[in-house]
Amino acid sequence: MTASRVLVLNSGSSSVKYQLLDMADRSRLASGLVERIGEETSRLVHEPLTGPGAEGGRREQVGPIADHGAALKAVAAELAADGMGLDSPELAAVGHRVVHGGTRFTRPTVIDDEVLAEIRSLIPLAPLHNPANVTGIEVARALRADIPQVAVFDTAFHSTMPEYVARYAIDAATADAYSIRRYGFHGTSHAYVSRATAELLGRPVEDVNVIVLHLGNGASASAVRGGVCVETSMGLTPLEGLVMGTRSGDVDPAVVFHLARVGGFSVDEIDSLLNKKSGLLGMCGDNDMREVLRRAGEGDEAASLAFAAYVHRLKKYIGAYSAVLGRVDAVTFTAGVGENAHQVRAAALDGLAELGLALDPEANAVRSGEPRLVSAEGARVAVAVVPTDEELEIATQAYALVTG
Repeated sequence: MTASRVLVLNSGSSSVKYQLLDMADRSRLASGLVERIGEETSRLVHEPLTGPGAEGGRREQVGPIADHGAALKAVAAELAADGMGLDSPELAAVGHRVVHGGTRFTRPTVIDDEVLAEIRSLIPLAPLHNPANVTGIEVARALRADIPQVAVFDTAFHSTMPEYVARYAIDAATADAYSIRRYGFHGTSHAYVSRATAELLGRPVEDVNVIVLHLGNGASASAVRGGVCVETSMGLTPLEGLVMGTRSGDVDPAVVFHLARVGGFSVDEIDSLLNKKSGLLGMCGDNDMREVLRRAGEGDEAASLAFAAYVHRLKKYIGAYSAVLGRVDAVTFTAGVGENAHQVRAAALDGLAELGLALDPEANAVRSGEPRLVSAEGARVAVAVVPTDEELEIATQAYALVTG
């Protein structure tokens, strides 16, 4: 029996998302979520998608799950109940989403003690994410020490940016001493979506230049030339770039000094303000684009202003990345907002006919879970909507690594 299954784990500070995939046919066997780890009201939702367990459908349990170790053991028990436990000889690898790989990790990597120590050393660059990623790896290695554990890094896809793009124009010695540079994030999504866009166009990925707009509560843009990232909007952290649900995106760095000197804000207070209390939430009190659109449609001035700021920033990046690429074959929208909010797509591309961008209003208004073109017939640049699949991308990269 050939081992072809990959368990994908995305460990957060108080949650674990997981999917089990069979790479023989790229099918999804099971998926689930453990949330509120460490609380009395922890919740595990498990959905078997194939096999005998699928007949019973989705299962849910609520009760205390003390830590990530207990969470992964509970996940293993659910998978075992469906005949797909972690002890299965069909399991080829466990793929772990790791947010920050720094400059050291630019491709998927089999995890050993040395690699784990290096991922741990990167915690200062991603203090909210890498600790949880490390915990997930440690627990999974303890449960199945005999199979490869593979780290797939959010930052890796963007490591191909030229040095003059990745560098900030600050004192070079200081930048080197503190690893200050532009890393970019959402890399697994940008990799998957840029490749899927080329497939949608029926062209080799090496021949396609695409601007990818990953628009969720966190949002980022990338310029991808022939399958290679040459520019992205997020930087040292996920704060830089587009207007997001709760993050400000681009802001004059002197705002930080002004708030400290004039407002008496501490560093932690400024961090919280820009990351958790800004963006759409800061401007109008809602970070859910559906609510922002509803309120703007009813004439709410704050929501209308927030939406206008969100769209304006998108236009700026589309224009800038068109200049960076020189030739654009497609602009692709993905993630929760990008895939579902047709109003955002229409507003972001409105007035960009000179860049070759034009929508088909009827096609754009259709809701679908399938990759599709929504550009007007004859438009020079394709406009695509491609549902992202980060779990499949992680499984694909992990499986390719362990099978050579």
